[in-house]
Formats: sequence, C-alpha cells, structure tokens
Amino acid sequence: MARGPLLSPRRRRVVALAACGGLVGTMTTGCWAEPSAMPAVRDFLIAWQVGNYEAAAGRTVGADRRQVEGALGRVREQLDAASLRLSLGTEVEGSGVDQIVKKGDEADARFTVKIDLGENGQPWEYPGLMHLRRVGGKWKVVWDPSIINTKLKPGQRLAVVSEAPKRAPITDTGGQSALREIDAYQFGVFPGQLADPQKTIDQLAKQTKIDGGRRLDSERLLGRVRSAPPQTFLPLLTLQAPTHNALSQRLAHIPGLRFQAVRAPIGPAYAPELIGNLGPATADRLQQVGAPYQPGDTIGVDGIQLLQQRRLAGTPTVSVVAQDESGKNTERLRSWSGQEPQEVQTTLDPVFQRSADAALANVPYPASMVAVRPSTGEVLAVSNHNTGGRNLAFEAHYQPGLTFGIVSAGALFTQAGMNQSTKTTCPGTVTIGGKTFTNRARSDSTFANHFAASCKTTLAQLSGKLDAQTLLREAGQLGIGKNWGLGVPAFTGSVPAPANDGDKAAAMIGEGGVQASPLAMAMVAAAAYSGTWRPPYVMKNPSTTAQAPPTVSPPGETISNLKRVLKRSATHGSAHGARVVGDLGGVADLTTYNEGGRPKTVTWFVGSSRDRAFAIAVEGPVNTPSIAAKFLGG
Repeated sequence: MARGPLLSPRRRRVVALAACGGLVGTMTTGCWAEPSAMPAVRDFLIAWQVGNYEAAAGRTVGADRRQVEGALGRVREQLDAASLRLSLGTEVEGSGVDQIVKKGDEADARFTVKIDLGENGQPWEYPGLMHLRRVGGKWKVVWDPSIINTKLKPGQRLAVVSEAPKRAPITDTGGQSALREIDAYQFGVFPGQLADPQKTIDQLAKQTKIDGGRRLDSERLLGRVRSAPPQTFLPLLTLQAPTHNALSQRLAHIPGLRFQAVRAPIGPAYAPELIGNLGPATADRLQQVGAPYQPGDTIGVDGIQLLQQRRLAGTPTVSVVAQDESGKNTERLRSWSGQEPQEVQTTLDPVFQRSADAALANVPYPASMVAVRPSTGEVLAVSNHNTGGRNLAFEAHYQPGLTFGIVSAGALFTQAGMNQSTKTTCPGTVTIGGKTFTNRARSDSTFANHFAASCKTTLAQLSGKLDAQTLLREAGQLGIGKNWGLGVPAFTGSVPAPANDGDKAAAMIGEGGVQASPLAMAMVAAAAYSGTWRPPYVMKNPSTTAQAPPTVSPPGETISNLKRVLKRSATHGSAHGARVVGDLGGVADLTTYNEGGRPKTVTWFVGSSRDRAFAIAVEGPVNTPSIAAKFLGG
C-alpha cells in the first residue's frame, strides 16, 4: 500500500479546524428543505469531528450522555487515526437520494465518514446513517453505535488488524538460505489486559536502548496498542539472544509486558556485514524504511536486510474490524491488501565464502577479503574479520600501494608503447617533482622482473611516459571512482588529479591521495584476468537505481602483457608464497601512510586464478600471500 511520509505523532493527529468551514458549507448547500432537522445534524457532526464529544453527546437521546461521549471519543483511538472528517450526504446524493428524509417527528440523515488511518493504511471512506427524533419541539440524534459505522453493533468496538506475511529469505547462488535460526525473545502485550497501557509502553521505551541508544517511539507504539484487538497477543519487540540478554531481563519486570522464547531465521549464516541483521523498528530506523512499517515490527537494520526491506518483508494486509471485547464475533469492515515478499538471491557461493572466512580466521588484525568471478562480475565471497561489524571488504578507504601498479602497468602498455619485456631500471632512490621514492636497488632488467620485485622507483620513473589524464582515464576504465550501480554501499576508489609530477609519480605506485577498497582492487584483477572490466554485482534479482557503467575491454596485447607481469610476480616476486595453483597471477604489497595524523599499515594481496579474482587487505603487517594460499587451497 502506498503510504505518505511519516509525520510526527503530534502533527499527524492535528485536526484541521479549517475543515469545519467546509463541513458547514457542505451541510447548508441545498438542504433548506428540512430546516428544522438540519441544525441538529450539523451541530452533532461538527462537534464529533473537532473532538468536542461532550457537545456531540448533548445533542443525542436514547443513551447516557457519558456513554455516547466515550463511544465517539474512542473512534480515533481504536483506529489510531490521524484525522476524521465528516460531511453531510453520500456518494449517491447526485442520484436523487435526499440527505435528510423526514417523516413526522422522525428523520434519517445520511452522511459520509472519511478517516485517515495514518500509518495503518489508506484513507477509509464510508457512508453513515443516523436517526433523529423531535423531542419537545427540538430535533435530537437517537444514539446507536451504528452511527459510528452501520455494521457496528452494541458491545462492539473497532480495531485494526495488521497481518504481516512471512519474510522472504536471502539466498546464495545455489538458492539456499543465507540465514540461520537463532534464539530470540519476543516481547509483546495483550492490549485488553493492560491495567495502564501508557505506563507499560513508557517503561518499555525508557528501558529500550538498542545499538547505540536507539529507542522505540512510545507515542506511536501506544497508538498501535490501543488500536489492536484487545485479546490478541501483539508483538512489540524481538531481541536476539544472547546479544540482548541484559535488556531482556530488565524488560521481563515491566508490568503487563509478556515474553516468549522463540527460534527465528533472523541471523546471517555468513557475511553478516553484507547480509545484515533484523531488529526492532526503533524511531530512527523507521525514518529510513518509512511506511508501512511501524513500532513493534521486526525490520532489517543493516546490510541487504535493510536495503531490501520492502522486497523481503512485503507489506502487511491491514483490516478494520468490528468485534466484542473478547475478540470473538469479529466482522471485517474494510481491508487493504499488502504485497507479497520476494526472495533476494545473492551471488555468494558458500564454497568460496567458507574458504575466504577460513583464510582470515586467525589473522590478528582487522582483515577483509572479496572474491569475484571475472567472466561475469559476480561477487562470490565477502569476508570481514575483526572489523567491528564494518563491511571493509566493500567500503574500506585504503591506499592500495603497488597493487595499483596493475592499473599503471596497463596504462604504460596501452599508451606508452611498452611491454613486459621492456628494459627498465630500479635505483635505490629517485626524486621526482620534489618527492623522493626509495626501495632496494636492483640491477637493470625487464619491466616484469622489476614489477615482481616491488620496485617503486621503476614505476615512479616511468610516470614521465604518461600524462595525468591518461592515468586517470585508465583508472576510470577499470572502474575506479565510477558508480557501479551495485545496490549496496561500496567504495569504488578515487584517484585525485595529480597537481604536479611528484603527485603523478606517487599515484603510479598507489600512494598519495589514491584510495581503493578490496572490492575495487578485486575488479581490477578480474579485468587483468579476463581481458574485460565488468561491473560487480552481488544481487541477482532486485533492480538498482543507479545505472552500471559499461564493460571495458583493454587491448588484447595489454592484457597479455599484464598476465605475464602478474604471473612473474607469483612465480618469482612478491606474490610467490601464494602460488598453490599454476595459473596464479598476483601482486602483494605492504603500504604505510598517515591517516588522521596517525601511521597506518595495510598489507595487500590482489590476484586471480581459474576465473576467480580476489583481493585481501589487512590493517597490519602480515604475510598476505600465505592467506591467499589458504583461500586458494580451500
């Protein structure tokens, strides 16, 4: 159901008094045929609409006025309505049906009720009918619950029933669920059994501080409790165990709040930073997902679970019902059908995922890894270890160091007429544009040998063969800094335009302002392997709002030279320790730089083998080739 934007509880319950003028005008146009009954009808409806229930009850007969006052006053509460508008006449008034029909001292008046159900659904409009009697020369409304709704019987109340469909799963490339069942506590209330609903809900909101202080919206939650069927359990909060055991123990002592232990498929089986979690619909989370979700719902709170909330959860079927206080004899007055949930299928391969997780399992620093399929762009594995819940595999902003040399080498092969056998030098120190670059000096040899030996000075010197725009264009063609249309947050990298020759030389070796995520570098390796850069994707079925960039195919000779360079690095260079498969090509590097005034060390491995490209980044000095070997061996 289409919903409007969420308003503050106070604002959405304000009745526009200006509507009263329209109400009066509606009631006085063309109705003077029954002038004596009209004022009674008009005054009753206006008083009801503006919330002056005492005045409305004073214009009735046939029941205790306090009973009438209470019945009218509870309509908005029982529907958690944002507004209620009344007008004389119905949709059939143009067909010759009179608004007020008088027969002696008796009369019937037709009117229209339009109720804005706010977060519960679309406006509900229906015809109403009231009977009037002349008593002592004055017209009075003969009270009956059917004035509220023609199907409402004595002893019944209105209620809103929200029926949420079962949430659809997130699946892997084989169609198996990427979620697992976990223990949880479900808290809720039986609305009709609450001695003081306001007190119960206020205590619940006060005690509930979830994930950094997020709270439930007590006013909106109270509105939902009051509008729910009295004798039906209404879930208000689902908390994972043991994560929220302490909070669960505090909530168990709130009067009127009930709980039950459940097992629910709400935990990610792997790649939690990407798959995401489910949790309570706190006030700020509802600002993200919007209507029709409400306090008390369990919604996606991060990852794909949040980003695809509407697809995975669908929307509830909302009904307005009339029922007695026992919950029996329920009659459905109006329903709005919801939308069925739809599965989200990811490209994650559980075999690759297990291998990636195992490879990072014993790393003592924050570590992340991405594996992709070069021939398609599918993301096969996303692993984060010791990252504090951050998806650094997709979102990290790291200097890539010499792993960015894949981009630089591609530009040299394409634009500078070089190849892997071009003779180059590797001095111990070189100064370019005021910047000094150092490494272990090596004898003159081929570009492939110097690249394998991690010669920064070689690439720094060769920066003179390229202009800045050529380097930027090559990076862009390999997806760096582009919008991939991925559908989940990801850092695609950045290469600032060099201000001088020194900056350009630093960019050639992935330093200075150059930044990339493991995913961005995995896609560079994928292009070097397959000969075509393809945008990555991790969800097979949902459409994305951003248009993915087109595929790019560097010249075949460039790719052939890149493969030879990367294979040389795997057989005799920095990536040697990862060579457990014959076709491996890759590069490893340790880069140290300042971040926010503090030194930061990132150790990389970027490579490919057998239609799988991958990148590993570790925030500390480790042997990344050995991590890569574990992944490839797994």
